[in-house]
Amino acid sequence: MVENRNIDGRAGIDAGLVRRLVAAQFPHWSSLPVTPVEVDGWDNRTYRLGDEMTARLPTAAGYAPAVDKEDRWLPVLAPSLPVDIPVPLAKGVPGEGYPFNWSIRGWLDGETATPERVDDLSEFAASVAEFVLALRRADATGGPVAGAHSFHRGTPPAYYDEETRRTLAALEGRVDTVRAAAVWDAALEATWSGPPMWFHGDIASGNLLVRDGKLRAVIDFGTSGVGDPACDLVIAWTMFSGKSREVFRDIVAQDDAMWARARGWALWKALITLAQNIDGDERKAAEHRHVVDEVLADHDRAG
Repeated sequence: MVENRNIDGRAGIDAGLVRRLVAAQFPHWSSLPVTPVEVDGWDNRTYRLGDEMTARLPTAAGYAPAVDKEDRWLPVLAPSLPVDIPVPLAKGVPGEGYPFNWSIRGWLDGETATPERVDDLSEFAASVAEFVLALRRADATGGPVAGAHSFHRGTPPAYYDEETRRTLAALEGRVDTVRAAAVWDAALEATWSGPPMWFHGDIASGNLLVRDGKLRAVIDFGTSGVGDPACDLVIAWTMFSGKSREVFRDIVAQDDAMWARARGWALWKALITLAQNIDGDERKAAEHRHVVDEVLADHDRAG
């Protein structure tokens, strides 16, 4: 999930379309107001439907498979997890000129996580780590094997090797590409040999909901699946630092190879986003440059 201020009409989806879809397919809810949520993701447009529900519509074909996946598996995972996750209530189908399946979920109260909204970042890091471990313990039998539907989270990071090498070449002279290449090479060498496990695929601040200063829910399982869970450790560098990173690391207690692959996932995303913004959005570029620096330093410490 990439957070965006919700501008009605993005990707050809607006409140009027949602009202028409609801009226045609779920007429018992047609009298409920439809309003954009304040902060939205990129993969889906989300609208508040009355006080207790949301309507969630994929913005492109690549994101559409997540609807059926989440509808099938979120109810299975929920009892195993220590915090709330989305509850599917109904699944819509193409209509009114909209081409994909879509979903209606229960509303989850809370705000997206930021350090300012968290009472104690180390305690919050512990809660996120406990969620990661609980998700890994969930029964993976029959779960969706990592692949295109998860944007290859859960597979070896080598899937993104060409893109990463190309981005390193583009950033030559603007980041330490020698050290970055060493991090990436280490990630490729650290192969996964464990049993397939559930992973979320995008554990980031925008997908963590806070209420009363504590973790209350995890949302957006669109990139979830069964495979190598290293990608779920990326938050160690994107949100945590110092003591909170140590707490997260100690609780998830993974081996060196898992952390090497996790650094690779963090580096890949930070590099491509940095390259996209380095000559434009200075704030975003600085955020992702910071992640690159943190990952490189962590790799150096790991030896």
